[in-house]
Amino acid sequence: MSHRKTHPLSESNSMNRRALLGGAATLGGALAGMATVPASALGAKTPDAAKPGDSPNMNPPVVQVASGKLRGFREGKTSTFLGIPYAEAQRFETPVPVKPWEGIRSAQAYGPVCPVPAQDRPGGDEFVFPHRFWLENEACQVLNVWTQNASAGVKKPVLFWMHGGGFTNGSSMESYAYDGRNLSEFGDVVVVSLNHRLNIVGTLDLSAYGEQYANSRHTGMADIVAALQWVQQNIAQFGGDPGNVTIFGQSGGGSKVTRLMHMPVAKGLFHKAVAQSGGGLNYRTVEPAAAIRRQQAVAAATLKQLNLDGSQIDKLKKVPYKDLIIAGTAAAREVAQAAGGPGGGGGGWDVIADDKYVMRELCDWADTIPLMAGTVYSEMQGTLSRGDGRKNEWSQAEIDANLTKAYGEKKAQVVAEFQKAFPRKKVQDVLYFANGSRPTVKQTLAWKLEKSKTPVWNYLFAWEYPVNGGITSFHCSEIAFVFHNVNEPHIKLATGGGPAALALQDKVAGAWLSFAKTGNPGEGFKPWTVAEPNTMVFDAVSECRPLRDDQLITLMGNTGGRGRAGA
Repeated sequence: MSHRKTHPLSESNSMNRRALLGGAATLGGALAGMATVPASALGAKTPDAAKPGDSPNMNPPVVQVASGKLRGFREGKTSTFLGIPYAEAQRFETPVPVKPWEGIRSAQAYGPVCPVPAQDRPGGDEFVFPHRFWLENEACQVLNVWTQNASAGVKKPVLFWMHGGGFTNGSSMESYAYDGRNLSEFGDVVVVSLNHRLNIVGTLDLSAYGEQYANSRHTGMADIVAALQWVQQNIAQFGGDPGNVTIFGQSGGGSKVTRLMHMPVAKGLFHKAVAQSGGGLNYRTVEPAAAIRRQQAVAAATLKQLNLDGSQIDKLKKVPYKDLIIAGTAAAREVAQAAGGPGGGGGGWDVIADDKYVMRELCDWADTIPLMAGTVYSEMQGTLSRGDGRKNEWSQAEIDANLTKAYGEKKAQVVAEFQKAFPRKKVQDVLYFANGSRPTVKQTLAWKLEKSKTPVWNYLFAWEYPVNGGITSFHCSEIAFVFHNVNEPHIKLATGGGPAALALQDKVAGAWLSFAKTGNPGEGFKPWTVAEPNTMVFDAVSECRPLRDDQLITLMGNTGGRGRAGA
Protein backbone atom coordinates (compact mmCIF):
# COMPACT_ATOMS: atom_id res chain seq x y z
CA MET A 1 0.00 0.00 0.00
CA SER A 2 2.95 2.30 -0.19
CA HIS A 3 3.12 4.97 -2.85
CA ARG A 4 5.93 3.86 -5.09
CA LYS A 5 7.69 3.97 -8.40
CA THR A 6 9.15 1.32 -10.66
CA HIS A 7 12.72 1.24 -11.87
CA PRO A 8 13.56 3.91 -14.45
CA LEU A 9 13.94 2.45 -17.93
CA SER A 10 17.28 0.78 -18.45
CA GLU A 11 19.41 2.06 -21.33
CA SER A 12 18.53 -0.97 -23.45
CA ASN A 13 14.86 -0.64 -22.67
CA SER A 14 15.04 3.06 -23.46
CA MET A 15 16.59 2.25 -26.83
CA ASN A 16 13.89 -0.32 -27.51
CA ARG A 17 11.26 2.18 -26.51
CA ARG A 18 12.78 4.83 -28.78
CA ALA A 19 12.88 2.33 -31.63
CA LEU A 20 9.26 1.46 -31.03
CA LEU A 21 8.30 5.12 -30.95
CA GLY A 22 10.27 5.68 -34.12
CA GLY A 23 8.31 2.90 -35.80
CA ALA A 24 5.10 4.35 -34.48
CA ALA A 25 6.13 7.75 -35.82
CA THR A 26 6.69 6.24 -39.28
CA LEU A 27 3.31 4.58 -39.19
CA GLY A 28 1.77 7.77 -37.84
CA GLY A 29 3.29 9.71 -40.72
CA ALA A 30 1.79 7.29 -43.21
CA LEU A 31 -1.58 7.57 -41.56
CA ALA A 32 -1.23 11.33 -41.46
CA GLY A 33 -0.55 11.28 -45.18
CA MET A 34 -3.72 9.31 -45.74
CA ALA A 35 -5.61 11.81 -43.63
CA THR A 36 -4.65 14.64 -46.00
CA VAL A 37 -6.50 13.01 -48.88
CA PRO A 38 -9.78 14.91 -49.48
CA ALA A 39 -12.81 13.02 -48.23
CA SER A 40 -14.49 13.49 -51.61
CA ALA A 41 -11.65 11.57 -53.26
CA LEU A 42 -12.46 8.59 -51.08
CA GLY A 43 -16.10 8.75 -51.99
CA ALA A 44 -17.15 9.84 -48.49
CA LYS A 45 -19.23 12.73 -47.26
CA THR A 46 -18.05 14.97 -44.47
CA PRO A 47 -20.75 15.04 -41.77
CA ASP A 48 -21.55 18.33 -40.05
CA ALA A 49 -20.54 16.79 -36.69
CA ALA A 50 -16.96 16.47 -37.94
CA LYS A 51 -16.42 20.19 -38.44
CA PRO A 52 -13.25 21.29 -36.63
CA GLY A 53 -15.07 24.15 -34.90
CA ASP A 54 -17.23 21.66 -33.01
CA SER A 55 -14.30 20.35 -30.96
CA PRO A 56 -14.25 21.78 -27.43
CA ASN A 57 -10.48 22.11 -27.77
CA MET A 58 -10.27 23.70 -31.20
CA ASN A 59 -9.95 26.90 -29.17
CA PRO A 60 -8.87 25.65 -25.73
CA PRO A 61 -8.89 27.84 -22.63
CA VAL A 62 -5.99 30.23 -22.12
CA VAL A 63 -5.20 31.80 -18.75
CA GLN A 64 -2.77 34.60 -17.93
CA VAL A 65 -0.67 34.01 -14.80
CA ALA A 66 2.18 36.08 -13.38
CA SER A 67 4.83 34.34 -15.52
CA GLY A 68 2.93 34.22 -18.79
CA LYS A 69 0.01 32.61 -20.61
CA LEU A 70 -1.05 28.97 -20.24
CA ARG A 71 -3.08 26.83 -22.62
CA GLY A 72 -5.18 24.12 -20.99
CA PHE A 73 -7.97 21.92 -22.34
CA ARG A 74 -11.66 21.26 -21.77
CA GLU A 75 -13.12 17.91 -20.82
CA GLY A 76 -16.84 18.01 -20.24
CA LYS A 77 -17.59 20.93 -17.95
CA THR A 78 -14.06 21.13 -16.62
CA SER A 79 -11.09 23.18 -17.77
CA THR A 80 -7.81 21.48 -16.92
CA PHE A 81 -4.29 22.88 -16.78
CA LEU A 82 -1.47 20.40 -16.16
CA GLY A 83 2.27 20.68 -15.52
CA ILE A 84 2.26 24.38 -14.61
CA PRO A 85 5.67 25.49 -13.29
CA TYR A 86 5.31 27.20 -9.91
CA ALA A 87 9.01 27.54 -9.01
CA GLU A 88 12.48 26.39 -10.01
CA ALA A 89 15.52 25.43 -7.99
CA GLN A 90 19.02 24.07 -8.10
CA ARG A 91 19.65 20.76 -6.32
CA PHE A 92 19.67 21.21 -2.51
CA GLU A 93 18.76 24.90 -2.80
CA THR A 94 15.55 26.73 -1.96
CA PRO A 95 13.07 27.43 -4.77
CA VAL A 96 12.83 30.76 -6.57
CA PRO A 97 10.05 32.20 -8.77
CA VAL A 98 9.69 30.94 -12.32
CA LYS A 99 11.25 33.07 -15.04
CA PRO A 100 8.57 34.63 -17.29
CA TRP A 101 8.09 33.12 -20.73
CA GLU A 102 7.09 34.48 -24.09
CA GLY A 103 3.94 33.48 -25.92
CA ILE A 104 1.54 30.77 -24.76
CA ARG A 105 2.91 27.80 -22.81
CA SER A 106 1.19 24.42 -23.12
CA ALA A 107 -0.38 23.10 -19.90
CA GLN A 108 -2.00 20.08 -21.51
CA ALA A 109 0.17 17.27 -20.09
CA TYR A 110 1.46 16.36 -16.65
CA GLY A 111 4.89 17.73 -15.79
CA PRO A 112 7.83 15.66 -14.52
CA VAL A 113 7.69 13.88 -11.17
CA CYS A 114 10.45 13.79 -8.59
CA PRO A 115 12.85 10.84 -8.97
CA VAL A 116 12.31 8.18 -6.34
CA PRO A 117 14.22 5.07 -5.20
CA ALA A 118 13.99 2.28 -7.75
CA GLN A 119 11.54 -0.55 -7.06
CA ASP A 120 11.26 -3.69 -9.10
CA ARG A 121 7.76 -5.05 -8.47
CA PRO A 122 4.19 -3.81 -8.04
CA GLY A 123 2.68 -3.61 -4.59
CA GLY A 124 0.01 -5.91 -3.25
CA ASP A 125 -2.59 -3.15 -3.54
CA GLU A 126 -2.22 -2.60 -7.29
CA PHE A 127 -5.62 -4.10 -8.21
CA VAL A 128 -7.56 -2.02 -5.69
CA PHE A 129 -5.39 1.11 -5.85
CA PRO A 130 -3.90 1.19 -9.36
CA HIS A 131 -0.88 3.36 -10.10
CA ARG A 132 0.56 5.03 -13.17
CA PHE A 133 4.13 6.15 -13.72
CA TRP A 134 5.66 9.09 -15.48
CA LEU A 135 8.85 10.86 -16.52
CA GLU A 136 11.22 11.69 -13.66
CA ASN A 137 13.21 14.90 -13.31
CA GLU A 138 14.45 16.82 -10.29
CA ALA A 139 13.02 19.96 -11.91
CA CYS A 140 9.61 18.75 -10.72
CA GLN A 141 8.13 21.98 -9.30
CA VAL A 142 4.88 21.76 -11.26
CA LEU A 143 1.23 21.79 -10.32
CA ASN A 144 -2.15 20.98 -11.88
CA VAL A 145 -5.45 22.88 -11.79
CA TRP A 146 -9.01 21.73 -12.46
CA THR A 147 -11.73 24.37 -12.57
CA GLN A 148 -15.31 24.93 -13.71
CA ASN A 149 -14.78 28.58 -14.61
CA ALA A 150 -11.30 29.72 -15.59
CA SER A 151 -11.95 33.41 -15.12
CA ALA A 152 -11.11 36.00 -12.50
CA GLY A 153 -13.74 37.24 -10.06
CA VAL A 154 -15.63 33.95 -9.54
CA LYS A 155 -13.85 33.08 -6.27
CA LYS A 156 -14.61 29.40 -5.76
CA PRO A 157 -13.12 27.42 -2.82
CA VAL A 158 -9.69 25.94 -3.55
CA LEU A 159 -8.68 22.41 -2.50
CA PHE A 160 -4.90 21.89 -2.55
CA TRP A 161 -3.91 18.18 -2.62
CA MET A 162 -0.63 16.75 -1.34
CA HIS A 163 0.13 13.17 -2.37
CA GLY A 164 1.29 10.37 -0.11
CA GLY A 165 4.41 8.25 -0.14
CA GLY A 166 5.99 9.64 3.02
CA PHE A 167 8.73 12.10 2.17
CA THR A 168 10.27 9.50 -0.15
CA ASN A 169 7.88 8.47 -2.94
CA GLY A 170 4.80 9.51 -4.87
CA SER A 171 3.57 12.19 -7.26
CA SER A 172 0.47 14.21 -8.06
CA MET A 173 -0.53 11.81 -10.85
CA GLU A 174 0.75 8.51 -9.47
CA SER A 175 -2.76 7.30 -8.66
CA TYR A 176 -5.77 7.40 -10.94
CA ALA A 177 -7.69 8.40 -7.82
CA TYR A 178 -5.83 11.74 -7.67
CA ASP A 179 -7.45 13.15 -10.82
CA GLY A 180 -9.23 16.33 -9.74
CA ARG A 181 -11.77 16.67 -12.53
CA ASN A 182 -14.71 14.91 -10.87
CA LEU A 183 -14.23 16.58 -7.50
CA SER A 184 -14.05 19.99 -9.17
CA GLU A 185 -17.22 19.30 -11.14
CA PHE A 186 -19.16 17.70 -8.28
CA GLY A 187 -18.42 20.54 -5.87
CA ASP A 188 -17.93 23.47 -8.25
CA VAL A 189 -14.51 24.10 -6.72
CA VAL A 190 -10.96 24.60 -7.94
CA VAL A 191 -8.70 21.59 -7.30
CA VAL A 192 -4.90 21.89 -7.26
CA SER A 193 -2.28 19.16 -6.93
CA LEU A 194 1.50 19.38 -7.08
CA ASN A 195 4.83 17.64 -7.42
CA HIS A 196 7.74 18.63 -5.20
CA ARG A 197 11.16 17.37 -4.24
CA LEU A 198 11.32 14.21 -2.14
CA ASN A 199 13.76 11.87 -0.44
CA ILE A 200 17.43 12.85 -0.62
CA VAL A 201 16.84 15.88 -2.88
CA GLY A 202 14.11 17.14 -0.57
CA THR A 203 15.55 16.53 2.91
CA LEU A 204 19.37 16.11 2.85
CA ASP A 205 20.88 18.47 5.44
CA LEU A 206 23.94 20.17 3.95
CA SER A 207 23.72 23.21 6.25
CA ALA A 208 27.19 22.48 7.61
CA TYR A 209 28.68 23.20 4.17
CA GLY A 210 27.56 26.74 3.43
CA GLU A 211 24.88 29.38 3.93
CA GLN A 212 23.22 28.61 0.60
CA TYR A 213 22.29 25.20 2.04
CA ALA A 214 20.92 26.54 5.34
CA ASN A 215 17.45 25.17 4.56
CA SER A 216 18.45 22.18 2.45
CA ARG A 217 16.85 19.82 4.96
CA HIS A 218 13.50 21.44 4.11
CA THR A 219 13.68 21.97 0.35
CA GLY A 220 10.75 19.64 -0.29
CA MET A 221 8.55 21.54 2.14
CA ALA A 222 9.88 24.83 0.73
CA ASP A 223 8.62 23.69 -2.68
CA ILE A 224 5.14 23.19 -1.20
CA VAL A 225 5.27 26.67 0.34
CA ALA A 226 6.27 28.07 -3.06
CA ALA A 227 3.30 26.29 -4.64
CA LEU A 228 0.94 27.76 -2.03
CA GLN A 229 2.43 31.20 -2.69
CA TRP A 230 1.81 30.63 -6.41
CA VAL A 231 -1.80 29.81 -5.57
CA GLN A 232 -2.15 33.04 -3.61
CA GLN A 233 -0.80 35.01 -6.55
CA ASN A 234 -2.49 33.24 -9.45
CA ILE A 235 -5.46 31.06 -8.51
CA ALA A 236 -7.99 33.88 -8.96
CA GLN A 237 -7.27 33.68 -12.70
CA PHE A 238 -8.66 30.12 -12.60
CA GLY A 239 -11.80 31.15 -10.71
CA GLY A 240 -10.38 30.29 -7.28
CA ASP A 241 -10.57 32.24 -4.04
CA PRO A 242 -7.08 32.80 -2.58
CA GLY A 243 -8.81 33.66 0.69
CA ASN A 244 -10.33 30.17 0.99
CA VAL A 245 -7.68 27.49 0.44
CA THR A 246 -8.02 24.06 2.04
CA ILE A 247 -4.94 21.85 2.15
CA PHE A 248 -5.57 18.11 2.24
CA GLY A 249 -3.35 15.08 1.93
CA GLN A 250 -3.15 11.38 2.73
CA SER A 251 -0.44 9.37 4.50
CA GLY A 252 2.76 11.34 3.80
CA GLY A 253 0.48 14.03 2.42
CA GLY A 254 -1.27 14.16 5.80
CA SER A 255 2.12 14.70 7.40
CA LYS A 256 2.74 17.58 5.00
CA VAL A 257 -0.61 19.07 6.10
CA THR A 258 0.29 19.12 9.78
CA ARG A 259 3.91 20.14 9.23
CA LEU A 260 2.72 23.23 7.37
CA MET A 261 0.92 24.26 10.56
CA HIS A 262 4.33 24.14 12.29
CA MET A 263 5.95 26.46 9.73
CA PRO A 264 5.92 30.25 10.28
CA VAL A 265 6.53 30.84 6.56
CA ALA A 266 3.17 29.19 5.74
CA LYS A 267 1.15 31.82 7.60
CA GLY A 268 -1.76 33.09 5.50
CA LEU A 269 -1.25 30.58 2.70
CA PHE A 270 -4.17 28.30 3.63
CA HIS A 271 -7.26 28.44 5.79
CA LYS A 272 -8.44 24.88 6.51
CA ALA A 273 -6.66 21.52 6.76
CA VAL A 274 -7.52 17.83 6.33
CA ALA A 275 -5.03 15.11 7.35
CA GLN A 276 -5.94 11.65 6.06
CA SER A 277 -4.23 8.58 7.56
CA GLY A 278 -1.14 10.55 8.52
CA GLY A 279 0.16 13.71 10.09
CA GLY A 280 0.59 12.91 13.77
CA LEU A 281 1.71 15.99 15.70
CA ASN A 282 4.70 14.34 17.35
CA TYR A 283 7.26 17.17 17.34
CA ARG A 284 6.64 18.02 20.99
CA THR A 285 8.95 15.20 22.09
CA VAL A 286 11.69 16.03 19.56
CA GLU A 287 15.06 17.50 20.53
CA PRO A 288 15.99 19.66 17.51
CA ALA A 289 19.74 19.65 18.11
CA ALA A 290 19.83 15.84 18.17
CA ALA A 291 17.66 15.60 15.06
CA ILE A 292 19.89 18.06 13.19
CA ARG A 293 23.05 16.15 14.21
CA ARG A 294 21.51 12.93 12.93
CA GLN A 295 20.59 14.45 9.57
CA GLN A 296 23.98 16.10 9.21
CA ALA A 297 25.60 12.76 9.95
CA VAL A 298 23.63 11.24 7.05
CA ALA A 299 24.90 14.03 4.77
CA ALA A 300 28.51 13.47 5.84
CA ALA A 301 28.18 9.71 5.35
CA THR A 302 26.64 10.31 1.90
CA LEU A 303 29.68 12.34 0.87
CA LYS A 304 31.94 9.60 2.16
CA GLN A 305 30.01 6.97 0.19
CA LEU A 306 30.70 9.01 -2.95
CA ASN A 307 34.38 9.66 -2.07
CA LEU A 308 33.74 13.38 -1.69
CA ASP A 309 34.41 15.83 1.10
CA GLY A 310 32.80 19.04 2.29
CA SER A 311 34.76 21.17 -0.14
CA GLN A 312 33.23 19.30 -3.08
CA ILE A 313 29.55 20.10 -2.65
CA ASP A 314 29.40 21.38 -6.20
CA LYS A 315 30.33 17.88 -7.36
CA LEU A 316 27.57 16.43 -5.17
CA LYS A 317 25.09 18.56 -7.08
CA LYS A 318 26.14 16.84 -10.32
CA VAL A 319 26.09 13.21 -9.15
CA PRO A 320 23.44 11.27 -11.14
CA TYR A 321 20.32 10.78 -9.07
CA LYS A 322 20.54 6.97 -9.17
CA ASP A 323 24.03 7.05 -7.62
CA LEU A 324 23.02 9.76 -5.16
CA ILE A 325 20.03 7.88 -3.74
CA ILE A 326 21.99 4.63 -3.45
CA ALA A 327 24.74 6.42 -1.54
CA GLY A 328 22.26 8.29 0.63
CA THR A 329 20.30 5.19 1.52
CA ALA A 330 23.49 3.37 2.51
CA ALA A 331 24.53 6.41 4.56
CA ALA A 332 21.20 6.55 6.37
CA ARG A 333 21.46 2.84 7.17
CA GLU A 334 24.99 3.34 8.50
CA VAL A 335 23.94 6.24 10.76
CA ALA A 336 20.94 4.32 12.08
CA GLN A 337 23.05 1.28 12.91
CA ALA A 338 25.66 3.43 14.65
CA ALA A 339 22.86 4.87 16.81
CA GLY A 340 21.71 1.40 17.77
CA GLY A 341 18.75 1.27 15.38
CA PRO A 342 17.84 -1.52 12.99
CA GLY A 343 19.36 0.29 10.02
CA GLY A 344 16.74 -0.86 7.58
CA GLY A 345 16.79 0.17 3.96
CA GLY A 346 14.11 2.86 4.21
CA GLY A 347 16.45 5.80 3.70
CA GLY A 348 15.55 7.97 6.67
CA TRP A 349 14.10 10.83 4.61
CA ASP A 350 11.99 12.91 6.96
CA VAL A 351 11.14 16.52 7.75
CA ILE A 352 12.44 17.37 11.19
CA ALA A 353 11.60 20.23 13.54
CA ASP A 354 14.55 22.58 13.97
CA ASP A 355 12.63 25.41 15.74
CA LYS A 356 13.61 27.71 12.87
CA TYR A 357 11.93 26.68 9.66
CA VAL A 358 9.75 24.00 11.28
CA MET A 359 8.71 24.58 14.89
CA ARG A 360 8.12 21.90 17.51
CA GLU A 361 4.81 23.46 18.53
CA LEU A 362 1.98 24.50 16.26
CA CYS A 363 2.30 28.11 15.13
CA ASP A 364 0.01 30.56 16.92
CA TRP A 365 -1.80 31.35 13.67
CA ALA A 366 -2.70 27.66 13.33
CA ASP A 367 -5.11 28.14 16.25
CA THR A 368 -7.58 29.58 13.74
CA ILE A 369 -7.22 26.77 11.18
CA PRO A 370 -10.07 24.21 11.33
CA LEU A 371 -8.68 20.66 11.22
CA MET A 372 -10.31 17.41 10.16
CA ALA A 373 -8.24 14.27 10.68
CA GLY A 374 -9.00 10.60 10.41
CA THR A 375 -7.96 7.11 9.41
CA VAL A 376 -9.35 4.09 7.62
CA TYR A 377 -10.51 0.99 9.39
CA SER A 378 -7.73 -1.43 8.46
CA GLU A 379 -4.91 0.81 7.19
CA MET A 380 -2.05 -1.65 6.59
CA GLN A 381 -3.38 -4.69 8.43
CA GLY A 382 -6.51 -5.64 6.53
CA THR A 383 -7.53 -8.54 4.37
CA LEU A 384 -5.45 -7.12 1.55
CA SER A 385 -2.32 -8.40 3.27
CA ARG A 386 -3.57 -10.85 5.93
CA GLY A 387 -5.96 -13.75 6.30
CA ASP A 388 -7.21 -16.33 3.83
CA GLY A 389 -9.66 -14.14 1.88
CA ARG A 390 -12.62 -16.04 3.34
CA LYS A 391 -13.44 -14.06 6.47
CA ASN A 392 -17.00 -13.43 5.27
CA GLU A 393 -17.49 -17.17 4.69
CA TRP A 394 -16.00 -18.55 7.91
CA SER A 395 -18.13 -20.90 9.94
CA GLN A 396 -18.72 -20.09 13.59
CA ALA A 397 -16.08 -22.64 14.50
CA GLU A 398 -13.54 -20.95 12.22
CA ILE A 399 -14.41 -17.53 13.64
CA ASP A 400 -13.91 -18.77 17.20
CA ALA A 401 -10.65 -20.48 16.28
CA ASN A 402 -9.21 -17.38 14.63
CA LEU A 403 -10.27 -15.10 17.50
CA THR A 404 -8.78 -17.48 20.05
CA LYS A 405 -5.54 -17.67 18.09
CA ALA A 406 -5.31 -13.88 17.97
CA TYR A 407 -6.43 -12.93 21.50
CA GLY A 408 -6.27 -16.05 23.65
CA GLU A 409 -7.84 -15.53 27.05
CA LYS A 410 -8.69 -11.92 26.17
CA LYS A 411 -10.99 -13.04 23.36
CA ALA A 412 -14.30 -12.48 25.16
CA GLN A 413 -13.27 -9.01 26.35
CA VAL A 414 -12.00 -8.03 22.90
CA VAL A 415 -15.23 -9.19 21.28
CA ALA A 416 -17.39 -7.34 23.80
CA GLU A 417 -15.49 -4.07 23.36
CA PHE A 418 -15.46 -4.43 19.59
CA GLN A 419 -19.21 -4.94 19.41
CA LYS A 420 -19.74 -1.81 21.51
CA ALA A 421 -17.47 0.24 19.27
CA PHE A 422 -18.61 -1.25 15.94
CA PRO A 423 -22.09 -2.73 16.31
CA ARG A 424 -22.58 -2.96 12.54
CA LYS A 425 -19.42 -4.97 11.88
CA LYS A 426 -19.07 -8.75 11.88
CA VAL A 427 -17.27 -9.99 14.96
CA GLN A 428 -14.39 -11.43 12.91
CA ASP A 429 -13.70 -7.95 11.52
CA VAL A 430 -11.90 -7.13 14.76
CA LEU A 431 -8.98 -9.14 13.40
CA TYR A 432 -8.45 -6.43 10.79
CA PHE A 433 -8.98 -3.31 12.90
CA ALA A 434 -5.93 -1.00 12.76
CA ASN A 435 -5.98 -0.17 16.44
CA GLY A 436 -2.47 1.30 16.21
CA SER A 437 -3.61 4.17 13.99
CA ARG A 438 -6.40 5.50 16.17
CA PRO A 439 -4.35 6.72 19.19
CA THR A 440 -2.16 8.87 16.93
CA VAL A 441 -5.04 10.72 15.31
CA LYS A 442 -6.78 11.22 18.66
CA GLN A 443 -3.59 12.65 20.15
CA THR A 444 -3.26 14.97 17.15
CA LEU A 445 -6.79 16.27 17.63
CA ALA A 446 -6.30 16.69 21.38
CA TRP A 447 -3.08 18.67 20.92
CA LYS A 448 -4.72 20.84 18.27
CA LEU A 449 -7.58 21.60 20.68
CA GLU A 450 -5.28 22.84 23.45
CA LYS A 451 -5.22 26.37 22.02
CA SER A 452 -7.54 26.04 19.04
CA LYS A 453 -10.12 28.70 18.36
CA THR A 454 -11.96 26.39 15.97
CA PRO A 455 -13.46 22.88 16.31
CA VAL A 456 -11.71 19.72 15.17
CA TRP A 457 -13.39 16.86 13.37
CA ASN A 458 -12.72 13.13 13.17
CA TYR A 459 -13.70 10.40 10.73
CA LEU A 460 -13.07 6.69 10.18
CA PHE A 461 -13.52 5.24 6.69
CA ALA A 462 -14.71 1.66 7.13
CA TRP A 463 -16.29 0.60 3.82
CA GLU A 464 -15.37 -2.82 2.49
CA TYR A 465 -14.42 -3.14 -1.18
CA PRO A 466 -16.60 -5.86 -2.83
CA VAL A 467 -13.77 -7.91 -4.38
CA ASN A 468 -11.66 -10.94 -3.44
CA GLY A 469 -13.97 -12.07 -0.67
CA GLY A 470 -14.25 -8.55 0.74
CA ILE A 471 -11.27 -6.18 1.10
CA THR A 472 -11.42 -4.27 4.38
CA SER A 473 -10.63 -0.57 4.05
CA PHE A 474 -6.93 -0.37 3.26
CA HIS A 475 -4.44 2.50 3.44
CA CYS A 476 -5.50 4.81 0.55
CA SER A 477 -8.98 3.28 0.17
CA GLU A 478 -10.87 6.51 0.93
CA ILE A 479 -9.06 8.63 -1.68
CA ALA A 480 -11.22 7.61 -4.65
CA PHE A 481 -14.30 8.55 -2.61
CA VAL A 482 -12.87 11.91 -1.56
CA PHE A 483 -12.08 12.74 -5.21
CA HIS A 484 -15.47 11.41 -6.39
CA ASN A 485 -13.61 8.95 -8.63
CA VAL A 486 -15.33 5.68 -7.72
CA ASN A 487 -16.41 5.21 -11.34
CA GLU A 488 -13.02 6.02 -12.86
CA PRO A 489 -12.50 2.96 -15.13
CA HIS A 490 -9.35 1.63 -13.44
CA ILE A 491 -10.82 2.13 -9.95
CA LYS A 492 -14.28 0.81 -10.78
CA LEU A 493 -12.82 -2.70 -11.08
CA ALA A 494 -12.36 -2.74 -7.31
CA THR A 495 -15.18 -0.48 -6.08
CA GLY A 496 -17.74 -2.05 -8.39
CA GLY A 497 -19.26 1.35 -9.04
CA GLY A 498 -22.56 0.11 -7.59
CA PRO A 499 -25.27 2.12 -5.81
CA ALA A 500 -23.70 1.72 -2.36
CA ALA A 501 -20.31 2.95 -3.56
CA LEU A 502 -21.85 5.86 -5.46
CA ALA A 503 -23.94 6.95 -2.49
CA LEU A 504 -20.93 6.76 -0.19
CA GLN A 505 -18.72 8.80 -2.51
CA ASP A 506 -21.37 11.54 -2.52
CA LYS A 507 -21.31 11.54 1.27
CA VAL A 508 -17.52 11.47 1.62
CA ALA A 509 -16.74 14.00 -1.12
CA GLY A 510 -19.64 16.09 0.15
CA ALA A 511 -18.10 16.25 3.62
CA TRP A 512 -14.71 17.37 2.25
CA LEU A 513 -16.41 19.98 0.08
CA SER A 514 -18.57 21.29 2.91
CA PHE A 515 -15.49 21.55 5.10
CA ALA A 516 -13.62 23.44 2.36
CA LYS A 517 -16.49 25.86 1.91
CA THR A 518 -17.45 26.47 5.55
CA GLY A 519 -14.97 24.82 7.94
CA ASN A 520 -17.70 22.36 8.95
CA PRO A 521 -17.97 18.94 7.22
CA GLY A 522 -21.73 19.26 7.22
CA GLU A 523 -24.81 17.23 7.96
CA GLY A 524 -24.41 14.54 10.58
CA PHE A 525 -20.93 15.58 11.72
CA LYS A 526 -20.32 16.68 15.29
CA PRO A 527 -17.04 18.17 16.57
CA TRP A 528 -14.57 15.83 18.29
CA THR A 529 -13.50 16.49 21.88
CA VAL A 530 -11.63 14.39 24.41
CA ALA A 531 -14.78 14.07 26.51
CA GLU A 532 -17.08 13.50 23.52
CA PRO A 533 -14.97 11.75 20.83
CA ASN A 534 -17.49 12.07 18.01
CA THR A 535 -16.36 10.22 14.91
CA MET A 536 -18.06 9.98 11.54
CA VAL A 537 -17.81 6.33 10.56
CA PHE A 538 -18.17 6.15 6.77
CA ASP A 539 -19.59 2.77 5.77
CA ALA A 540 -22.56 1.16 4.05
CA VAL A 541 -24.47 2.93 6.81
CA SER A 542 -22.62 6.07 7.88
CA GLU A 543 -23.13 7.63 11.27
CA CYS A 544 -21.40 10.07 13.62
CA ARG A 545 -21.21 9.04 17.27
CA PRO A 546 -18.72 8.94 20.13
CA LEU A 547 -16.27 6.20 19.20
CA ARG A 548 -14.93 5.04 22.55
CA ASP A 549 -12.40 2.43 21.51
CA ASP A 550 -9.60 3.05 24.04
CA GLN A 551 -10.25 -0.17 25.96
CA LEU A 552 -10.50 -2.18 22.74
CA ILE A 553 -7.19 -0.76 21.54
CA THR A 554 -5.51 -1.65 24.82
CA LEU A 555 -6.89 -5.18 24.87
CA MET A 556 -5.82 -5.83 21.28
CA GLY A 557 -2.23 -4.90 22.13
CA ASN A 558 0.39 -3.17 20.05
CA THR A 559 0.32 -4.36 16.46
CA GLY A 560 2.35 -1.43 15.15
CA GLY A 561 -0.24 -0.77 12.47
CA ARG A 562 1.13 -3.64 10.37
CA GLY A 563 -0.86 -6.63 11.51
CA ARG A 564 -0.25 -9.68 13.62
CA ALA A 565 1.56 -12.66 12.17
CA GLY A 566 -0.66 -15.64 11.57
CA ALA A 567 -3.95 -13.80 11.96
